[in-house]
Amino acid sequence: MNKIVKGLLTVTIGSSLLLTACGGGGDEGESADGKVQLELFSNKSESIDTYNGLIEKFEAENPDIDINLEAPPEAETVLKTRLTKDDLPDIMSIGGNATYGELAREGVFHDFTDSESIGKIQSSYVDMLSQLVGPEDDAAYGIPYATNANTVIYNKEKVEELGIEIPTNWDEFVAALETAKDAGETPIYFTLQEAWTGMSVWNGVAGNLVADDFAERKTAGEATFVEEYDEVADKMLELLNYGHADNFGIGYGDGNSAFANGEGVFYIQGNWAIPEILKTNPDVQLGTFALPSNDDAANNNLVSGVDVALTVSETTEHKEEALKFIEFMISEETAKTYIEEQKAFSAVEGVYQEDPVFEGIQKHFEEGTLTSFVDHYYPAGMGTENLVQEFLISGDKAAGLETLDNEWDKVINR
Repeated sequence: MNKIVKGLLTVTIGSSLLLTACGGGGDEGESADGKVQLELFSNKSESIDTYNGLIEKFEAENPDIDINLEAPPEAETVLKTRLTKDDLPDIMSIGGNATYGELAREGVFHDFTDSESIGKIQSSYVDMLSQLVGPEDDAAYGIPYATNANTVIYNKEKVEELGIEIPTNWDEFVAALETAKDAGETPIYFTLQEAWTGMSVWNGVAGNLVADDFAERKTAGEATFVEEYDEVADKMLELLNYGHADNFGIGYGDGNSAFANGEGVFYIQGNWAIPEILKTNPDVQLGTFALPSNDDAANNNLVSGVDVALTVSETTEHKEEALKFIEFMISEETAKTYIEEQKAFSAVEGVYQEDPVFEGIQKHFEEGTLTSFVDHYYPAGMGTENLVQEFLISGDKAAGLETLDNEWDKVINR
C-alpha cells in the first residue's frame, strides 16, 4: 500500500529524477575513490530512518560499496517516469501492488526465480507477487520482504473500561461500536481527508466479503462492483455513522496524534500507523484485531499483503553488488531489525513479529488465515482511493459502484 506523507523531501540532495547513481550505471556507478555507487529507491517515507541505519551497517561490512537512499514523495509516479527515461534505480524497495505488476511485465526487473534468496521467503507471499504479474508469467521478479496487516487498532484502556469483548463477527463489532457511542466516546476515528486512508477501511471490509478472483473476472467482463460490492458499500456507509463530527476534515498525521491522545476507541488502519501513534504518546496501550466484516466469524481472515518487495534493475551495471545488498536485507538479523523498527511483519522464513501489540492478530499468521488487499489487484492508475472517497462523501451507493466499474473499464481498454 502506498502511504507517502505529502511534502516530504527526498533524503539525498538533488532531484530524484537527476541522480548520478542510476541503473543506467556505466562510469556513473563508481565514485572517484573507486567505490561502487548504488541507488536504493524506496516508496516508503516511514522507513527512511530504518534504511539509513541498515545502509550504514551494510557499508561497514562492504567498504567498497556506497548505497544512496532516495525516498521521494509520489514515489510510484517518479518510478514510472524514470522507466520512460530508461533510468531505473539499481535497487528498489516498493509496494506489492498493481504498479509492481505493471513494471514487472515490462521486463525491467531481475529474475529471482532460480536464486537461493527466493527459497528463504514464505511461499504464500511469493505467490501474491506472482499473481500481480499475471497467470502467463510465474517468474519471481521481486523478493517479498516486509508484509503488513490491515487491522482495527484499539485503545486497550478504553475497551477495558467499556467492558467490550473483542468482536469476531460483524454484529459483535457493531455492538461494540454502539457501546462506545452510548458512553459518549468516538467509536471510530476516521482520517478521510486523505483519500488513501479510506482504503484501509475498504480493504478491511471487502477482504472478507469479495471473492479472491474478482479482479480477474472483472477484467474478463464476468463481474461488476455493482453486483459483488453491494454489501461492502453498505457496511462502509454504516461505519461512517460511528465516526466523529469531521470524518472528512482530519488527515492521517493529525488522526494518529488524536488517537494517541485518547480520542477514539477504534482506529481502522494498518500496522504502519502504530509507530506514528507511539511517537506522539509512547505510553498509550494499543491492541489489534482483524476487522470482522463477515457475519460468520469463521470467515473473517486477516487482510495482509506485501508491503515491501525488494528487486533489482535488470540493466544495472553493478548487479553483483546490488544482489549482495538483497542478501544482506533478507538475513534473519537484518529482517528482524526491519520489522521491529517498522512494527511490520516479515516474509522471510523464521522471522516473527513479537511485539505484544499484535497478539490479537498473531494467530492469523500462525494458522494461515490470511487474505489479500483487494485493491492490490485493481488496475494501476484507476485512482480507486479518490473514487471511494467520493462515494463515502456522497453516500450514493449505486452511483459509487457504477463509477468504479466504469473507471476500471476505461483503464483496461486504454
